Amino acid sequence: MSRLVIGLGGNALLRRGQRADAAVQQANLADAAGALAELAAVHEVVLVHGNGPQVGMLALESGADTALDRPYPLDALVAETQGMIGYWLAAALDARLPGREVAAVLTRTLVDAADPAFARPTKFIGPGYERAEARALAAAHDWSLRRDGHSWRRVVPSPEPRGIAELATIRTLLEAGNVVIAAGGGGVPVAVDAAGHRRGVEAVVDKDLAAALLADRLAADFLLLLTDVPAVYRDFGTPAARPVAAATPAELALLGLPDGSMGPKVEACRRFLAAPGRGAAIGALPEAVAVLAGTTGTTVLPEGGDHAHCA
Repeated sequence: MSRLVIGLGGNALLRRGQRADAAVQQANLADAAGALAELAAVHEVVLVHGNGPQVGMLALESGADTALDRPYPLDALVAETQGMIGYWLAAALDARLPGREVAAVLTRTLVDAADPAFARPTKFIGPGYERAEARALAAAHDWSLRRDGHSWRRVVPSPEPRGIAELATIRTLLEAGNVVIAAGGGGVPVAVDAAGHRRGVEAVVDKDLAAALLADRLAADFLLLLTDVPAVYRDFGTPAARPVAAATPAELALLGLPDGSMGPKVEACRRFLAAPGRGAAIGALPEAVAVLAGTTGTTVLPEGGDHAHCA
């Protein structure tokens, strides 16, 4: 039995073009649960899910609510999405893993209040907009927006994850045989104030980087990042696109991967593989078992070292 930390992209809940209805997201998770349950049946598993569309939707609703003096802060909205998605994901896994306990842990991720990322918003949240609508929203809400493919989306600060407040609880649950859902949406971002108290901050931590940190602190054997494409691609989006079966993070960085999608995944693998005897891979969620085995997806190789696979 190996210890796996699995990062689930937003496609596990909401695919491009789908409405964000609860029933749609629950149906998507029911589909995803099959592959995840197959892994959890033979491995220790911690699941870290994304929340970009969901936290953006809640931020938009909060900003438009005239009953509020001010919109809810992002840390509170991340906590809301952790509860909602963790509940849906646990229910989907319950149906596939009868007799197995699934625990969703509200998780806080420690960040540095002086992180320069607070001055340079980069993390995409919410839906995509046409350029004119994006400009109007930026003016109305004082938002920062950037191009994401063919549309424009809101970007918010994404500071570096420095620690996991609930690490000991997550480890205890995992060692007791539970499937654990933790650090959803990268974790609720908190910083330590002058009095030594943890306070929420206006940010969203990158889910893949939080998964890598959690995997490192739990001494996991493998970091598995699952998304909506079969692998990392060379010349992605062009007629010459072709998958990369195996490469080091340095080799993958030469492909010019976008910051809003594959870039953080490769960086997360690089960080996790810095310690010896570990494995990492990126691939499609329905093919999770094969991605773990290295027969599909992209196996991320440590720089100048050996790579582990899990059967």
